[in-house]
Amino acid sequence: MDKKNIMFLGTASSVGKSTLATALCRFLKNQGLKVAPFKALNISLNSYVTKDGLEMGRAQVVQAEACQIEPDALMNPVLLKPNGDNTQVIVNGKVYVSIEPYKYKELNQELRNVVRCAYDKLSKDYDLIVLEGSGSCAEINLKESDISNMNMAESVDAPVILVSDIDRGGVFASIVGTIQLLSEEERKRVKGVIINKFRGNKELFKPAIKQLEDIIKIPVLGVMPYEFLDIEEEDSVTDRIKNGKKVEDDKLDIAIIRLSHMSNFTDFAVLDRIKDVNIRYVDNVKDLKEPNMVIIPGTKNSIEDLRTLKENKLFDEIINLNNKGILILGICGGYQMLGKLLLDQVGVEGKALQEEGFGLLDIKTRFNERKSTKQVEAKVICNLNEINTLESKNVIGYEIHNGISKVGKNAKPFIKDSKGNIVGVCNKTGTVAGTYLHGVFDSEDFTNAFINSLKEINNIKFSEEDEIKRIDEYKNEQYDNLAKMFEKNIDIDKIRKILDI
Repeated sequence: MDKKNIMFLGTASSVGKSTLATALCRFLKNQGLKVAPFKALNISLNSYVTKDGLEMGRAQVVQAEACQIEPDALMNPVLLKPNGDNTQVIVNGKVYVSIEPYKYKELNQELRNVVRCAYDKLSKDYDLIVLEGSGSCAEINLKESDISNMNMAESVDAPVILVSDIDRGGVFASIVGTIQLLSEEERKRVKGVIINKFRGNKELFKPAIKQLEDIIKIPVLGVMPYEFLDIEEEDSVTDRIKNGKKVEDDKLDIAIIRLSHMSNFTDFAVLDRIKDVNIRYVDNVKDLKEPNMVIIPGTKNSIEDLRTLKENKLFDEIINLNNKGILILGICGGYQMLGKLLLDQVGVEGKALQEEGFGLLDIKTRFNERKSTKQVEAKVICNLNEINTLESKNVIGYEIHNGISKVGKNAKPFIKDSKGNIVGVCNKTGTVAGTYLHGVFDSEDFTNAFINSLKEINNIKFSEEDEIKRIDEYKNEQYDNLAKMFEKNIDIDKIRKILDI
């Protein structure tokens, strides 16, 4: 067949473009097509490292998994990682430059060819590319410098499906307004509209759809219901990490500190799937209470977030909880914070040059301009306090960090990679531990042993239902369920006609 493509554009951010692109990727893959995702420009702190050590946005990783292909940085050639003082620009998987916020409009002009070259290279190996835009496709103040929405669709001659979110309200105005702000040629490119996140009786909604079609002269391809599927979401605005979840006495209570620059919250998706585990995201002392474990996650700005923890007194309370014997675990930036000192003399993270850490781990971290990005196979070297089932467990994960941590004599190696390098330590009593490995909980044997021991220590009833199944099997079930939902609610015949397949 000839090379084909299709693009999802949105009326706003977080309307569900990524999820619908994932759904179509899986549906087309199940139809026997060789499909790949593509997003020219992504703005997210939630990134991933490919097998060849290149960094990309997780949304395209999820879409690649739905296509059952290996994630490739070409699928997301430009990734912006804002951290307050500046924005780190990742191009084709490597750090390209750090710039002041919003200066990327000028940068986009020189990245336009980079994006097109990445698309051309990727598309050679696939029958069909499912493209996704970024944010709203009708930001008139950004139109000239845009490289990820209508300009991308025009560049590769992709038909467009416009996505809008009815759950936030104003769906008709957002659709009509978006289309009105497009040029005549751009409007011709929009072949259909999908209304996403609908709650209620769709039969009662049909007259409104007819009214909308009469106004915009573009068919509504379907209405996707608001249903929960366990598909990873890209942005930190997701409901998954909102505060306010209550402590449940009959469940293992894990408090994750919600940092201002928190990254890679997908590290904890597996924990959230375990029946008798309660995950809470906490950003104040009042809500922290006395959990069974505290996790300090990754962050794009370790020093600034550490200072915030001191200001809001979470810093002192975490130390108090550890003094009571509660396990503290840090991942990446959280791992660095648990040490004695963070030094950033070259200004990698911004203007703050250094800050004293918790001092709970005997490590000191120095930031340098070179960024470590790699996938890692590793092994647990020792058990933690009362968690005596971890030693010798194999773990996998990936590293994304600028800091290099020097390990002192009072730190015990906790995790070593296959080359013998220390990628995590604990204190001598095993009540505090940290690692640079993102995705460490995706290792089923490690996580089952970890959680089951914690439950036993805290007298929480254990059942076989709590065992997590293989991650890849679980994800494939979710992708298939998403594709079935898409097929049920969207006019597939019209999709085929748009794609000419």
